[in-house]
Amino acid sequence: MARGVEALDLQVWSRASGPSRGPQCRDAMAHLDSEVTEECLREDLKFYFMNPCEKFRARQQIPWKMGLQILKIVMVTTQLVRFGLSNQLVVAFKEENTVAFKHLFLRGYSGVDEDEYSCSVYTQEDTYESIFFAISQFHQLRNLSLGTLGYGENEDNRIGLKVCKQHYKKGTMFPSNETLNIDSDIEIDCIHLDLQTLSKNPQDWKNSSFFRLAFYRLLQVEISFHLKGIDLQTIHSRELPDCYIFQNTIIFDNKAHSGKIKIYFDSDANIEECKDLNISGSIQRNTQYVLVFDAFVIVICLASLILCTRSIVLGLRLRKYKRCVCNADQWEFINRWYILVIISDLMSIIGSILKMEIKAKNLTNYDLCSILLGTSTLFVWVGVIRYLGYFQAYNVLILTMQASLPKVLRFCACAGMIYLGYTFCGWIVLGPYHDKFENLNTVAECLFSLVNGDDMYATFAHIQQKSLLVWLFSRLYLYSFISLFIYMILSLFIAIITDSYDTIKKYQQNGFPVTDLQEFLKECGSKEKCQKESSAFLSCICCLRRNGSDDHLMLIN
Repeated sequence: MARGVEALDLQVWSRASGPSRGPQCRDAMAHLDSEVTEECLREDLKFYFMNPCEKFRARQQIPWKMGLQILKIVMVTTQLVRFGLSNQLVVAFKEENTVAFKHLFLRGYSGVDEDEYSCSVYTQEDTYESIFFAISQFHQLRNLSLGTLGYGENEDNRIGLKVCKQHYKKGTMFPSNETLNIDSDIEIDCIHLDLQTLSKNPQDWKNSSFFRLAFYRLLQVEISFHLKGIDLQTIHSRELPDCYIFQNTIIFDNKAHSGKIKIYFDSDANIEECKDLNISGSIQRNTQYVLVFDAFVIVICLASLILCTRSIVLGLRLRKYKRCVCNADQWEFINRWYILVIISDLMSIIGSILKMEIKAKNLTNYDLCSILLGTSTLFVWVGVIRYLGYFQAYNVLILTMQASLPKVLRFCACAGMIYLGYTFCGWIVLGPYHDKFENLNTVAECLFSLVNGDDMYATFAHIQQKSLLVWLFSRLYLYSFISLFIYMILSLFIAIITDSYDTIKKYQQNGFPVTDLQEFLKECGSKEKCQKESSAFLSCICCLRRNGSDDHLMLIN
């Protein structure tokens, strides 16, 4: 055994381990005796790969990380539930206001959108009536709306409506003679209607030249206005109310010139800090309690982050000793569970800070905060599998996933090429004839549903039979896809996982392949040491001495 860098690394490890090392090891490091140094390395490696209970029995080391993770699960989950309930109120308020706006400003709105657009008109008279209806409803909003709404200023710091129309510059068109003369350059004309103008005789602004539309040149008419509102339902959950600015846009789309004008309604709600809040009661005190709780979550996650980072650093120090393992398995000294916990802690800390700012009404980015807190909670609960893996009955799931993952990824890469081919083919051929194949995103979702056996009959039945050739192709396309993916590819996918599960069960019955690191840990300097060494220590993932057929397995016994 060399006395160079390895012995120096073990001295650093001895200082990092503290007073828990025995007298024999401290004397060994002092004298740099090669034989005892190797025994100390063996002891450190055994201790590194123990579970928390074994570490406590071996050196009376309290499992701080395990206790901290359990506490963190409770704290993070409680925090997520409280924020989720608050976020639901925000989303519900936005959606309900959008529905209310459609009923207020869209003439003849049925309550259900026709497609990606809200409704449509087919005559010039209906187009004029729909435009004037929206303007008139805006003027009478205070007498019509049931919500806490008021007028807001637009981009020009003016209160009122802004109406813009897009049309080709000039041109003439005679469809009966198949004659067209048009300038393809687009002009945009806008007019602002404030409350004072709308209070006058409606015929004055309705008869203006701006509203004389040349429909053969018209591309679209856009009506935009801003409204303000206050969400009072948060008071019932003992939270400060939010103030909203709704940027509403109504678009009359005539770009297709097909005789059908599609009407789109879009409402973009932005949360802003209320300027003057005077609310009596216990809401302010409840807000302070929530902020203290979030700060405590940050402290817990920060402590967990420090402990897991310290363990990874110690693993990297041990990894420098390269005699007991091969180069391909040096990364196995880095505990992947700790990396998952570190990522979770970072996301929890950032999400908690955002949540505190939102609670204090300094920020309004609910979506980013919910993504961070939700993902961190997911990782926290996934990390529980690590502790269940200490029991053989539960460890089967972890080992099966580890053993099958490389082959599953390679298999998915091959199957994904076929899936993408079907996706592009379905979009090009069936897109004009089927709602579920209109764009690549919906095609991919439709095919994924078919693989899982969902909505099969509706997919077959909704194919339009306007073209016999396309209808026949759709049958060949759908039958081949379902047969290939359900009966062949999906079965092979399950067979790969089943094969790995059977291999793990066989190893649990007959014993796992012995790794190089296990061989090193079993070596002892004397018979007395061999008798005292316990065989219950955990082994690690390392270079396995196995047959060629098992070369995909990376196992933890």
